[in-house]
Amino acid sequence: MTATQEEGPAPHSSPARRPLEGPPPAHPSEKDPSKDPSPPTAHELAAGPCEGPPRRLAASLGTGPAREGAEDGVLRLQEGRPDPRVSVVVITHQRRDEVLLALSRLRALPEQPHVVVVDNGSTDGTAAAVAAHFPEVELVASPENLGAIGRNLGVARVDTPYVAFCDDDTWWDPGSLRAAVDTLDAHPRLAVVTARILVEPGGAEDPIVPELRDSPVRGADWLPGPALGSFLAGASVLRRDAFTEVGGFSERLWLGGEEELMAGDLAAAGWELCYLPALTVHHQASTARDPHKRRRDGIRNTLWTTWLRRPLRPALRRTGHLLRTVPRDRLSVLAVLDALRGLPWVLRERQVLPPHAEARFAALEHAQRTSTARRYVS
Repeated sequence: MTATQEEGPAPHSSPARRPLEGPPPAHPSEKDPSKDPSPPTAHELAAGPCEGPPRRLAASLGTGPAREGAEDGVLRLQEGRPDPRVSVVVITHQRRDEVLLALSRLRALPEQPHVVVVDNGSTDGTAAAVAAHFPEVELVASPENLGAIGRNLGVARVDTPYVAFCDDDTWWDPGSLRAAVDTLDAHPRLAVVTARILVEPGGAEDPIVPELRDSPVRGADWLPGPALGSFLAGASVLRRDAFTEVGGFSERLWLGGEEELMAGDLAAAGWELCYLPALTVHHQASTARDPHKRRRDGIRNTLWTTWLRRPLRPALRRTGHLLRTVPRDRLSVLAVLDALRGLPWVLRERQVLPPHAEARFAALEHAQRTSTARRYVS
């Protein structure tokens, strides 16, 4: 989960970004039943990281409502009726145990959403394990790591009006998906609702939550929660039509702060985004990550997004602040060089936001300068 933060009126055309075409999903008939297709239990997964053949799921089942039905070691379907309005798209890379645990939690939700997993070129047996343990899940096995573009592939596979994103180290509280789609149903110009995020283990609020709750962005009077200028993909439910209208996530950015560019384009097209504290997502950050690459790509993507959409003076101001505050090391230098190498296409594709959308980003400048949740460190 990336901690991009906050930020409608008149429509404005924004550059279309066509979702990538992906390989066909694994078909249930192609799965070998000898590979133990039964859903994994918590007890079987408590032994630790997988080595060799896929081992069954992992230790901690989290706290609070997410643990209901786990007393006997199996995550059982929780009470409630299925909701056909929402699907869930999960992207994963080299995190077999974690995505299996995430899927066991998703399959236990009362909403029973259709789930699409996009495996971004894992070599640790992730795709085979998902196909064996969760044959009801739609699997897209990409031969390469597509980053956030994997979400575009997943959204292209669903036909529900709403799509929730879930990372392989996050999970939704029971009932949150239904509450999200009820809210989206009631507000036809609302494109994104973002949930409260609890950090596990422990259940403390993520440092970004106060910034979401106290967002300075001004939105429509009818919004059911604070207006946002951006969102966090792994903690959000989106209207599929709005997502496809703006072309999904940019293929250029790959991964890291990719939400900000889409948020600007949604605002430009007349869509609203808001924080909804009634929704809850849990996040137990994976240790299987490359923090240096995340920082390098995050700095690069912030610069690219700034110069793709912000007017000249705000772009200079944001760039100056970024360059003054990033760590003064080789990694930051490489990130800036990466951004400079993209300057020709950035200038070619630059399309400044209309005033009502730019006002959202402008409202966030003070929060960005003082935030403790949005620092580029690794």
